[in-house]
Amino acid sequence: MKLKEIDYRDKITGTEFITNYVKKQKPLVLTKLSEDWPARKKWNLNYFAEEVGNVVVPLYDSEPAKGNENSRKPAKRLPMREYIQLLKKGPTDLRIFFFNVLQKCPKLTEDFSYPDIGLKFFKKLPVLFFGGEGARVLTHYDVDLAENMHFNLYGEKEVILFPHDQKKYLYHVPFSIVTIEEIEMDNPDFKKYPALKKLEGYKVRLKAGETLYIPSGYWHYIRYVSPSISMTLRALPRSFSKLTKVFKNIVFMMSFDNLMRKLRGQRWVDYKNKLAVKRTHKNI
Repeated sequence: MKLKEIDYRDKITGTEFITNYVKKQKPLVLTKLSEDWPARKKWNLNYFAEEVGNVVVPLYDSEPAKGNENSRKPAKRLPMREYIQLLKKGPTDLRIFFFNVLQKCPKLTEDFSYPDIGLKFFKKLPVLFFGGEGARVLTHYDVDLAENMHFNLYGEKEVILFPHDQKKYLYHVPFSIVTIEEIEMDNPDFKKYPALKKLEGYKVRLKAGETLYIPSGYWHYIRYVSPSISMTLRALPRSFSKLTKVFKNIVFMMSFDNLMRKLRGQRWVDYKNKLAVKRTHKNI
């Protein structure tokens, strides 16, 4: 794979950010965007264990959904305090994914602010992400096609990104927003999945305090280097074409996929994976 380095900037004006990155759909790392937030000093494992330890959180792993299971079903639920203990013990595949701060622990909203960077953030949906050492997030793009500012506030993670037009080499699973789930972009099996060699994208090791801009529709794969706490602020699409695609993704595609999982179970999952391979190999 051809993976380029991402641009790094300390700070940037909203005008420059919109002109050189959002309009060009080019990722960027900002190193000081969150430096004045209380979260930069306060958000660590102990803080969450103490402040929101009793909140029960859904936990996800890297195991693909089987049979007629819903594709977004959590592996288990635990109080935050117990999950933090798992993170401290060592590597774990369990992650907190898309945890709405406002709904569960509104006190945390006092620890951050919305940056003046030219984006109109959807302020009803600041979301948290936790992961343990070694955990991975399979390659996907966000169903709502948001412009994402991903603030890594504790720990480190590696992120691999691809523009949306790289879908032809990604083994995209039909009726979904993901690639074949066993593919690990940081350890690709080129023999089994030769189209991966043709991919062109970006790779970055995101440190605590750094913010990654993920353009709308970008595919991204994440590997947690250490226990990590991150938050994403989202700017929803405003163009008619993207809003139409979001509507189709949520109302038709995902609903149809979950219906077929219930009706056909594992046969539907296997069929989609075979179709993903067949379609992708036509492009090489």
